[in-house]
Amino acid sequence: MGSDCLFCRIVAGEIPATVVRETATTLAFRDIDPKAPVHVLVIPKEHYADVATLAEGDPALAGAVLATAAAVAEDEGLLGDGFRLMFNTGAYGGQEVFHAHAHLLGGAPLGPMLARDLA
Repeated sequence: MGSDCLFCRIVAGEIPATVVRETATTLAFRDIDPKAPVHVLVIPKEHYADVATLAEGDPALAGAVLATAAAVAEDEGLLGDGFRLMFNTGAYGGQEVFHAHAHLLGGAPLGPMLARDLA
């Protein structure tokens, strides 16, 4: 991906991030605008626009993202009380950075999955 992808630039070391876990294929770092006491983004180092293209293009890498998220949840002490793992995909899904990424949220009760009734 070109230099316009924020997460690719983080992977390349061009933009600093507070990294909490790194593997050969994934990177996990703290969100700069956290929505919970623990808010970590987990990304594949290789660029995929969203989780759907990641799952189709490289299922093993998608699994590596999930494994990294689980390891971070354990490291952050979230396994006992629970956590939320969320992939926003596309405009309706609220995706803001078009590089596949999971939001790992926890450390306090998170409330309902959606803020309002959309029916």
